Amino acid sequence: MARCEVCGNDYGMSFEVHAQGAVHVFDCFSCAIHRMAPICEHCRSRIIGQGVEAEGHWYCGAHCARAEGRAGLVDHV
Repeated sequence: MARCEVCGNDYGMSFEVHAQGAVHVFDCFSCAIHRMAPICEHCRSRIIGQGVEAEGHWYCGAHCARAEGRAGLVDHV
């Protein structure tokens, strides 16, 4: 068993996420999202979908990017 790095639960079905040269251990997707998902710089929500990046800044969608003055971004549907 491995201990979740967010909540500390020692769980037999924990899983590892390998990202940017580091290994993270979680007991559920909720903890993984809490630790690893970027935060929208406008509305402060966790970005768990595609998101958009503009000039090194992350947003949950083009609407939030535009609200922060970023031009030329569109949401894809």
